[in-house]
Amino acid sequence: VAVPDGDGDGGGRTATPPATGSPALRSVTAQTVLNGAAAYERTHEQTVTPRDDQFIYTKEIIKETDRETGVTKSYVDENWHSVDGSQPSWVMEIGKGWWSPPLKENESMWPPQDWGTLEKLPTDPEKLILSLLDKSGPDDRNDSLDEITEEEWWRIHFSLAGLLKLVPVTPEGLRPAAYEALGMVPGVKVVPNQKDAKGRTGVAVTYDDPTLPEGATGFGGHFVFDPETYRFLGSRDERTSGDGRNMKTYTQFSYLDSWAVVDRAKQRP
Repeated sequence: VAVPDGDGDGGGRTATPPATGSPALRSVTAQTVLNGAAAYERTHEQTVTPRDDQFIYTKEIIKETDRETGVTKSYVDENWHSVDGSQPSWVMEIGKGWWSPPLKENESMWPPQDWGTLEKLPTDPEKLILSLLDKSGPDDRNDSLDEITEEEWWRIHFSLAGLLKLVPVTPEGLRPAAYEALGMVPGVKVVPNQKDAKGRTGVAVTYDDPTLPEGATGFGGHFVFDPETYRFLGSRDERTSGDGRNMKTYTQFSYLDSWAVVDRAKQRP
C-alpha cells in the first residue's frame, strides 16, 4: 500500500494568500498549534499493521540553501526500515545512503525504528512524557509533570522532536500523542509566517533551548504547520559542514512526500 502524504505531489491546487486574521499572521500558542496538529492527524492518519518481515518505505524531499552563496540543492531521500529490526535497513541522508545493520542484543536507540518498540510507547501524551524520563531503578517513578526538572524537560523535548522528525510513519495514535506532549514542554513557542519547502506560508513551532545562547536553534529546528488546518507541512533546520574557515551553513527544508509498506528493502511501491 502506497500512501502519498497530504498534497505531496503538488496536486495543482492554487494556494490562497492568508487573510489578515489568519493564524499565520496572528498570535497563537504553541500548544494550540500542536493540539490542532494532533486533532488533524487523528482524523487523517492511515492505520497500518505491517508484518515483522516487511519494510516501511519513506520518500522525503530535502531542499538546502547555502547561506553564503544562496545556491539551493534538492535531494530525494528514500529509506527502507525493517519493521521488526531483524534485517538491515537502507538509510539515506542528504542523498547519501548506507545499510544500517540490525541492533545487537541488549542494544537500543532513540528514536526506535522497529514497529514493536514503537507500539509499546504510550498514546496518552502525559504518559508518553513520563515514559521518556530516565529511571534510576524500579522505585524511581516520576508520576507527575510538576516534578520534572528543566534538564529533564530538555531531554524530553530532544526525545519528542527526534521521534517526530526521524520516524515519519508510526503506529496509530503515537504521532498525535507526540504533538500533544510537545505542546506541554516549557519553552516551545510559535514563530509565525514561516515558509515550508514548497514556499507555502505556515506557522512554525520551535523550542527555546535553555542550554544554548539566546537566539540559537536547538535540535528539531522548526516544525511548520498549515495555518488553518494545522496539518504538518514539513521541517526547517540548520545544518553545518566543515570547520573553521571552511565551515558552511545551510538552511534545510524537508517534507514527507510518500510512504508505503513493502516486502523487501529497495523495493519501491
